Amino acid sequence: MAETKRRNADPSKSPAKGRGRGGTRPRSSAARSGGAAKSDGPEASKDDLLSYYREMLLIRRFEEKAGQLYGMGLIGGFCHLYIGQEAVVVGMQAAQAPQDTVITGYRDHGHMLACGMDPNGVMAELTGRRGGYSKGKGGSMHMFSREKNFFGGHGIVGAQVSIGTGLGFSHKYNGDGGVCVTYMGDGAVNQGQVAESFNMASLWKLPVVYVIENNQYGMGTSVKRASANTELAARGQSFGIPGLQVKGMDVLAVHQAGAEALRHARDGEGPHILEMMTYRYRGHSMSDPAKYRSKEEVSEYREQRDPIEAVKKLLLDGDHASEDELKSIDKEIRGIINEAAEFAQQSPEPDPEELYTEVLVKA
Repeated sequence: MAETKRRNADPSKSPAKGRGRGGTRPRSSAARSGGAAKSDGPEASKDDLLSYYREMLLIRRFEEKAGQLYGMGLIGGFCHLYIGQEAVVVGMQAAQAPQDTVITGYRDHGHMLACGMDPNGVMAELTGRRGGYSKGKGGSMHMFSREKNFFGGHGIVGAQVSIGTGLGFSHKYNGDGGVCVTYMGDGAVNQGQVAESFNMASLWKLPVVYVIENNQYGMGTSVKRASANTELAARGQSFGIPGLQVKGMDVLAVHQAGAEALRHARDGEGPHILEMMTYRYRGHSMSDPAKYRSKEEVSEYREQRDPIEAVKKLLLDGDHASEDELKSIDKEIRGIINEAAEFAQQSPEPDPEELYTEVLVKA
């Protein structure tokens, strides 16, 4: 039977550099709660910490602006914000190799930015403008970038898991050494297609890392009410897939776990599951008032477990950066996001004829 463990972070161990595994630790209640203000994994370099800080802050400021534009009526339809979960995608992306692919569900803006997609194009797509990644036809949940190996946000719960498994098959078939990092939420793990994908990936030893972003609530429902077995990292045991539960609010822990899982998949050992214990500060979507959880619970995560504040503390305590330097980074990123918002509002709407393009592919 596959082993289900929990590990702390070692940002120095990257599969792209061919380094080995770190040690193991038993699970604890602190681990399951989603992280702490200070990482208890090995130290990261100044450059690593600054990179993590910048990337997470970019996602945070982007999502805050997206929320503002939604409130102004400039973004329509569904809009699922990633605020609070930034450490997951930033830590994973830092461990990946250039040939790796990424696919996720509908809470996807952070994944796009972490992959290096242009904030201008992402914001323009959110507002349904011609300058967006899907030419204004996809909106929040449906955009991709072949150039950045990002194969989309997907609006159907769990549908991306089967596609991600197919991307893993493509990597193995082509022998390109790539791994598909396939994200899903805790609300998707009970879908039948997820179990079918796990079975196929294990049977064929496909290079896939399944990342379960367990933010503890589905669409208005606690994971404890929705899943008979809440040990989501163990969901692959019956298929022989190893799993780890990770402090998803700690970018260093995410990086180490991601590096080890990617090495496992890249070395031909088959798929791996990572359950990231994280938390979203906003509702399921912008239309969700999130009355199913207490203000005290949200405040506790914001004030004591915030992933950006944790890295900021490491930078300041280690004399890697001053308050003024970090404020300068924030100012720079706010400028980037304001520019993206301006670009999105100035970009023209798609021509009506665009409705009929890219619908069918001629054989």
